[in-house]
Amino acid sequence: MQEQDKVWIFDTTLRDGEQALKASLTEDDKIQLAHTISRLNVDVMEVGFPVSSPADFRSVQRIATEVKGPIICGLARSVAKDIEACGEALRTAQQSRIHTFIATSPLHLEHKLRMSLDDATAMAVKSIKLARNYTDDVEFSCEDAGRTPHWDLCKIVEQAINAGASTINLPDTVGFVTPDEYAAMISHLMNNVPNIDKARLSVHCHNDLGLAVANSVAAVQAGARQIECTINGIGERAGNCSLEEVAMIMKMRKDHLKVYTDIKSEEIYRASRQVAKICNMPVQPNKAIVGENAFAHSSGIHQDGVLKAQNTYEIMSPESVGVPSNQLNMTSRSGRHVIEHRLEELGYQKSDYDMDGLYKSFIELADQKGTVYDYDLEAMIYFNQINDKDEKYQLEFVNSASNSQSVASSTIGMRIDGEAKQEAATGNGPVEASFAAIERLTGMSVEMIEYNLEATGQGASSLGQVNIIAKYDGRPYHGAGIAADVVEASVRAMIRVYNLIYRAQKVSDLKQQRKAG
Repeated sequence: MQEQDKVWIFDTTLRDGEQALKASLTEDDKIQLAHTISRLNVDVMEVGFPVSSPADFRSVQRIATEVKGPIICGLARSVAKDIEACGEALRTAQQSRIHTFIATSPLHLEHKLRMSLDDATAMAVKSIKLARNYTDDVEFSCEDAGRTPHWDLCKIVEQAINAGASTINLPDTVGFVTPDEYAAMISHLMNNVPNIDKARLSVHCHNDLGLAVANSVAAVQAGARQIECTINGIGERAGNCSLEEVAMIMKMRKDHLKVYTDIKSEEIYRASRQVAKICNMPVQPNKAIVGENAFAHSSGIHQDGVLKAQNTYEIMSPESVGVPSNQLNMTSRSGRHVIEHRLEELGYQKSDYDMDGLYKSFIELADQKGTVYDYDLEAMIYFNQINDKDEKYQLEFVNSASNSQSVASSTIGMRIDGEAKQEAATGNGPVEASFAAIERLTGMSVEMIEYNLEATGQGASSLGQVNIIAKYDGRPYHGAGIAADVVEASVRAMIRVYNLIYRAQKVSDLKQQRKAG
């Protein structure tokens, strides 16, 4: 196929996807996910909204410096301070893009912006020209394009391209339009904007009516050549267009659609798992491509057919999206080279993990449960990065006791700023008692918003993964912990929350000092 048949994949998991989370990701979380997403070979990675907060600015700046491969993109409203923040945050990127936007629908212009289309067009043109001072790659979005009259879109798009925008995005911001309407909008612009050949048309669809993927594919058929999407379809409200779904649609139906992407599909499953864990957004079992049931067959007729010929009931193989075809169990007698080999087969590179820390966790887990499985290794990689030895609060031990006849008790040993301390408390259960002991040790009380426990694998030997959303001083924090023991996993998750609170306080103190200075 020709270059004009390529559909660019613009991943916005770390920007639009993150906006939907109950608690913001940490800087380290974002770096970890950015490296994972880059391995998918996406063309563009939108990684934040730099002007929105100092933390977001630093995250964009670090990703721009550390992550190679994709074009690194930042979002900006059509105002100077946003553009300038983007330009500065992206300064060290190998390839950078500034994505600026303004609303264009009559509804948004009247009630949100309180301005005319001409005023919005003037602001867009001014912002695009400013952005071109920082990069030659500028994208402009007509927010709520799906509810904007086609001729109004033509007018502002023509001016945006003249100002220097090389990508024009036409988002269905509220997930309102149907595939035929969306295709008609793309076709209208292709046929009526005189300089349309100087820009790539992009689409950004939300899933409020469950049409985000269908709308994106319809737009491609009409001539769009960039899809903005997220891993697992996470995003505002009902989510965004799902990266894995559109990528596999274009791969499996290349004969019909006559287009292609550069996505490395074998990396899809691993990326999906990591986004689900770090973002605390489990994937529904019947989710296309990456759901637990995506390649499962319970019907006897289906099972018989697949055994005789895989393509009777599977249009793609599990291996094509990176789903492990087998599981290798390991014990405490397994050496480092065995773990390294298995991780390589699962698609991990040595740079993805610290072998010393991972092997220590592996031995401890193997001694506890005897056999360690693939899913245990993956879980340890995800959470090994959370147990930072330099954190203020570090867990030393958990000793809890409970029975049906008495109140539960727990003793927690921690290092706080390197000093060993311990505290005991009681509660209705061992987890509540442990949290009370942590509160005494830290001298801080948090409000529990959500507590979620799940198994990382199958059977009685599964690891327990605990996700906590807790609020402190009006801000939510997400803590995750994993261990063979549920109480220990809960304690690790809560200590993670307290470390995040401490980090946030340090940032706040620095801001106050700068203001005072």
